[in-house]
Amino acid sequence: MIIDSHQHFWNYEPTKHAWIDEDMKVIRQDFLPEMLKKEFDKHDIDGCVAIQTDQTEAENMFLLHLAEKNAFIKGIVGWVDFKAVDLQDKLYFYAEQEKIKGFRHIVQGEADPNFLLRKPFLKGLSQLATHNFTYDILVFPHQLGAVLELVQALPHQKFVIDHIAKPYIKDGFFAGWANQIKAIAACKNVWCKMSGMVTEADHTNWEYEDFEPYMAHVLESFGPSRIMYGSDWPVCLVAGQYAEVMEVSQRAYRPVNGISFGIKMQRNFIIYRKNGSKLKG
Repeated sequence: MIIDSHQHFWNYEPTKHAWIDEDMKVIRQDFLPEMLKKEFDKHDIDGCVAIQTDQTEAENMFLLHLAEKNAFIKGIVGWVDFKAVDLQDKLYFYAEQEKIKGFRHIVQGEADPNFLLRKPFLKGLSQLATHNFTYDILVFPHQLGAVLELVQALPHQKFVIDHIAKPYIKDGFFAGWANQIKAIAACKNVWCKMSGMVTEADHTNWEYEDFEPYMAHVLESFGPSRIMYGSDWPVCLVAGQYAEVMEVSQRAYRPVNGISFGIKMQRNFIIYRKNGSKLKG
């Protein structure tokens, strides 16, 4: 089974989606399940996990509605205010929604590099493990120091790094990101999505070789059992078509220190599982 572990749906609204700037104007339109299903049919993808883009609970209900009508949406990573006084009630409600598998906050947009470690947020996040919810970590490399402290502080919480923590591929910066990723991967409660790489490269002039050192390092650090394939559709369309993005991950099957990995060679991509206490391959 191949699961695309990271993609988005939206009805485009200029105010709500103001983050889609001029450089990304190609995705200033609606993106809904029937559009993605065409890509899945072409590439033998069995299903997906839909990820929030809007930080409202209305987004959760929107994605749940889509999941009810489209069986290939296997899970949802939504949003909830971890500082809310009624957070526990909210989590009990979402625990009853079978498709809700976890939550994320767009931490990359927070000015405070230690946002993840601030007590009100951390206290709320610490309640997720009780319900077997995952937490997706969306950050830039300069925030990885806080990520390391977070995953060490909550060893029973399952974390997923989105987009291999968005290294500066276009600039070729590597060592600082790589050192932090290695330390984070040493924590066995952390998984990583091989996703979102093309948008961190030169959008119009990237080559597959640009990604190889980053993919090799992630594979060596996490091992194939803690890595997921993700397209980041439709955001990826800013820099490449679905087939091209998929090919980037396919090329990771080349042996790296004895590890072989790839869609063609290993079809048991990590998927979210609600009726258990762990992420399952």
